[in-house]
Amino acid sequence: MTAAVQNGAHMPAGAVDDAPFGGPDGPMQGLKVLDLAWVVAGPMIGRNLADFGATVIRVESSKRVETARNMGPFYGGVQDAQRSSLFGNCNASKFGLTLDLAQEDGRDVVRDLVKWADVVVESFAPGQMKRWGLGYDKLRELNPRLIMLSTSLMGQTGPWTALAGFGNIGAAMAGYQGLVGPQDGLPIGPYGPYTDYVGPRFGLAALLSALDWRRTSGEGCWLDIAQAEAGMQMLAPAIADYAATGRVAKAEANRDAQMAPHGVFPSLSPEGADPRFVAIAARTDAEWMALAGVMGLDDLAADPALATLEGRKAAEDMLEARISEWTSARSPEDAEAALQAAGAPAYVVATAADLGRDPQIAEQGHFVNVPGYDWEVIVERCKMDLSETPARVARPAPTFGRDREKVLSEILGYDAARIEALDKVGALS
Repeated sequence: MTAAVQNGAHMPAGAVDDAPFGGPDGPMQGLKVLDLAWVVAGPMIGRNLADFGATVIRVESSKRVETARNMGPFYGGVQDAQRSSLFGNCNASKFGLTLDLAQEDGRDVVRDLVKWADVVVESFAPGQMKRWGLGYDKLRELNPRLIMLSTSLMGQTGPWTALAGFGNIGAAMAGYQGLVGPQDGLPIGPYGPYTDYVGPRFGLAALLSALDWRRTSGEGCWLDIAQAEAGMQMLAPAIADYAATGRVAKAEANRDAQMAPHGVFPSLSPEGADPRFVAIAARTDAEWMALAGVMGLDDLAADPALATLEGRKAAEDMLEARISEWTSARSPEDAEAALQAAGAPAYVVATAADLGRDPQIAEQGHFVNVPGYDWEVIVERCKMDLSETPARVARPAPTFGRDREKVLSEILGYDAARIEALDKVGALS
């Protein structure tokens, strides 16, 4: 992750350029964001800012429908680009405007929005903004204090910058795929587009730092967030181990180099139901003894060869077979309860249905019903919370062009004739 700071004239030391953000609607109230991003990695940055009160305008095209709109599941089970729950989750709390950026008229509207904005977030392929005449150097001429955040798979510079793709590819490039899977089989990799969900966390932190930089210096900057590079930060233990020992991390199936036993074990399932599992780990010798006591593995608990991590690692096949005998005779919930009561880490391997009825998730209010449409809209609430200024979902994600009048008339001050002219040439689609 890099930040390319375009320097201008410095303000005097300690000078404050911006009035502080914040108000009744959240700590980011007053922040103005133009969101040109798509799918997950970029839009989630704007979503977090919007939940904390920022005014975020999400620009998209109804001619070239963005990928997330066509990805399910769909609200109400109706396959419709307006009902994608993925799009809904990534773009809640935002205002929406459709523009055809292939037209100069559409790009002119973007330029007017840039003059209004504090921040631009975009996730097009590196170089696309410049080809449209919307590169940072050009936008900075319109708004010298602009902060632009560009998020892409591999970053804006370097030999791999032209490589386009989603988080699945980012996970492979970062090194995740080879670490997840059977010990002697093909790599499986983590579930889904992993770096799509890692990158926004780094992007948000970088953006808040840039806002603080601008507050004291008066300067804007251009932030370059590479998904693969951000993802590598989550592999720090494996990278540090290689740096210290030369040991290359490899897939260990469900095992762990520092814990034994450690894995996912079959559980008793109702007849005809999908298989269920329980995850179990022994981080210490004491947890191993607690586990053995609950499972009635007295012979193993008494074996001095299994009293250490090294001894248990050498006997993992046998240990896993004995543990599986015990877990297979009871539900994952019963196994979890018995082991946790004894101080041995265990947890049900949750399905989507399990998460929907999990009492902890319900208590935290993780899933939020958002009114506004004829269909039920459920989104995740913000992953962060602040005690005095909590996040809130202000509105559901926009349908195509939902907030056109608000953005063009109220925010940009266009009159009816200007809007009609843009509509006539198809720039607002």
